[in-house]
Amino acid sequence: MCGAAVFLLSAGGSLFGANEVGLHALLEKYRRPAAIPYPKDDPYSRAKYALGRMLFFDPILSGSKVQSCSSCHNPGLSWADGRPRAIGEKQLPLRTPTLLNVAWTPKLGWDGHFSDLEHVAIGPITSPDIMNLPEQTLIERLSAIPGYASGFDAAFGRGAIITLKIEQALATFERSIVSDDAPFDRWVRGDQRAIGAAAKRGFVLFNGKANCAACHSGWAFTDVSFHDIGVAKNDDVGRGRLFPTSVKLQYAFKTPTLRDVARRGPYMHDGSLPTLEDVIDLYNRGGIDRPSRDDEIHQLNLPQSEKADLIAFLQTLSGKPKDVAVPTLPR
Repeated sequence: MCGAAVFLLSAGGSLFGANEVGLHALLEKYRRPAAIPYPKDDPYSRAKYALGRMLFFDPILSGSKVQSCSSCHNPGLSWADGRPRAIGEKQLPLRTPTLLNVAWTPKLGWDGHFSDLEHVAIGPITSPDIMNLPEQTLIERLSAIPGYASGFDAAFGRGAIITLKIEQALATFERSIVSDDAPFDRWVRGDQRAIGAAAKRGFVLFNGKANCAACHSGWAFTDVSFHDIGVAKNDDVGRGRLFPTSVKLQYAFKTPTLRDVARRGPYMHDGSLPTLEDVIDLYNRGGIDRPSRDDEIHQLNLPQSEKADLIAFLQTLSGKPKDVAVPTLPR
């Protein structure tokens, strides 16, 4: 991908010159998928989606009956919370990740310790530090509400409410959370006026000199992998906690999606960088130089004009905000 961008940069005449064919091939790598993938053992159904949507917005899923999943994953904040660190029963050490496009994410959590959405769904609910509701109490609460009893029966057939059903319903709803059509997507589809000249220059930099696409690749702008980019310090070792003998996984955290990125500050796994300008400056410096730092991270020496072009491009990745209605909750 980086080689293709360099080829584009070498063209004469206009920004892309004679290499419009090369540009088209590069843009195809960023074309949005046609459908949401659902696993065979947890297929989509309208009833399961509707149940998961109610559960997601219901504060009854927390011990205090105050917090819901949407308290941290707020649709009005691009399905995150806009805070440097997540807040549950106490402040947590990591920033709340967005749920945008999680259907395409094979491992969840900043360190990837959840294998899929079904496994991550119950964790924050039962965690004493987040929503603080014991699993058995959760089941008892839901079972005592006729509207939920009928909702589970519609989604899964008649039977008792169990943890697996809660996990599958929440995961089905969460897989529906997909980033909206953005100016960049319209450019990919051929609308040359969808983004400006600075953003187009930024796209070339993104895929070439700035090397952003080495990790932020594909339509969701993430390789869903884990890298040390030279930010974390001390005992904040990320995926290295799961793989203590791996040099490269020390201080490594998941590559986040860049969809809606201009609206999702502060940035990094720990919320340590307030603005996109700060993020670009970090990559321009190359972060902390150490054995675990990813091989793709190095000093870039970008001038201010190129940093501005990168920001212009990143701003084209946000869709138009839209209202998300909170469902009527059963009682």
